[in-house]
Amino acid sequence: MAGGAGSASASNTAEPALKLVAGSTEVTLDRYPDYGVDLDLGTHLVAGKKLVEVRATRKTYNDPIVAKQVVNGKSKTLPKGAVTDFAGLGKFLHVTITDSTGQKVIDRDQTFCLNGEGSRVRPDAPDTSPYPDGCGNNPFTLGAVWGLQAGWSVNTYGYTGEPADLPVGTYTAKVSVNKLYRDFFKIGTSDSSVTVNLTIKDAEQCDPGHGDGCRAAAKAKTLGAPAKKAVSTTVAPKPNAARPTGKASVPAGPKPDLRSLPAWQISVAPGEEGTPNADKDFLQFAANVWNAGPSTLVLDGFRQPGKDLMDAYQYFYDANGKQVGYQKTGTMEWDARDGHTHWHFTDFARYSLLNASQSEVVRSQKEAFCLAATDAIDYTVKNANWHPMNTDLHTACGNHGSLSVREVLDVGSGDTYSQSLPGQSFDVTDLPNGTYYVQVLANPEKRLFESSTTNNESLRKVILGGTPHNRTVEVPPVGVIDAP
Repeated sequence: MAGGAGSASASNTAEPALKLVAGSTEVTLDRYPDYGVDLDLGTHLVAGKKLVEVRATRKTYNDPIVAKQVVNGKSKTLPKGAVTDFAGLGKFLHVTITDSTGQKVIDRDQTFCLNGEGSRVRPDAPDTSPYPDGCGNNPFTLGAVWGLQAGWSVNTYGYTGEPADLPVGTYTAKVSVNKLYRDFFKIGTSDSSVTVNLTIKDAEQCDPGHGDGCRAAAKAKTLGAPAKKAVSTTVAPKPNAARPTGKASVPAGPKPDLRSLPAWQISVAPGEEGTPNADKDFLQFAANVWNAGPSTLVLDGFRQPGKDLMDAYQYFYDANGKQVGYQKTGTMEWDARDGHTHWHFTDFARYSLLNASQSEVVRSQKEAFCLAATDAIDYTVKNANWHPMNTDLHTACGNHGSLSVREVLDVGSGDTYSQSLPGQSFDVTDLPNGTYYVQVLANPEKRLFESSTTNNESLRKVILGGTPHNRTVEVPPVGVIDAP
């Protein structure tokens, strides 16, 4: 790496704790019409002989986030205001770009995620990193763990900023660590800044479905969209080959704890033209149920002969992770609709719209789920799995010919579903204006075995207004979280 990474590995005695380096002094980036340029300048932060770990938490949604660096079991609080959300270290970097005439055209701060795309930079570094693959963006996240393994680097660009509107041409780009973090992490002046020569060119014509450049631009454009079901290329854990034998039991050991987040991404939309719902108004929202642990939720489904129905079994584990019991706990059903075509567990959550007196007026028809860890909600809880993406939706949730499936929701993660389809979102066409509550209820029939069922409900206040086909919705904040 340019910028001194080689010399750093050559002399461990002089190796800094953190260092900013550039992969190359010459960088060429593509400019896309009606989009701009993603400023991935090929710069990296490198950890020295010791790993760097930061834990960020908030006690409640009324409290600010507190971030602490953990060193040898002791914690050191980051300066107030350094972390304002769970996207990473706020204003960690400063990016300045000047054009060929010396005119400054970009001058902005950038959030930095320690959990970004990384790899080791020297042969004696550990071959794996324990830290999560990224920084979460759920507005109701409660705790996060960010870290950089010793001897590893992480790309400083993480799709956290807006694309840059830079014309084709040549530029000089300077990336530097801001003073707050230079002082806190004790990063020397020579290790905290890099400069690269930047060339911007028009992106080549391409088929939108092919080519890394097209895919990269498409990825950047879709950031901030509602969370989708997670898909991983890793192999899914195989379900048991047959129904469990022996006496069913629910041992007195650790169990999962399902909790509901307040709904968000709430809006009112008319029905699609040309459909039976064209004259209706729908309240759309996103909802998440997560597992606070300390045990993973593991469900296996076994098909009833000749039916599109499975019997579901929940498995229990001791403190060492050994399976110690099981119990039948509901059913799984085959969902043949477009966008699904897999097996859904039928007793995971329920979404209802309540009136001002908190009586149900509309219920979402979305009552079956293919469980997957889509969002990191609190990776500081006991037994949180920082790498939960060990299930692939195709294999974990099966196909029409499956005899058995396994669905898992690991500790610390939640499963987000957006409610945008008629029947799943709430039909508010005939509801009067006024105050309502979006209720998200985990384990509604209490068929799953948990450590507690007192925290399964969340309510999000909404205020409907407007006129038919021009309905409005006002969504008050939840504490300091203003995420409508």
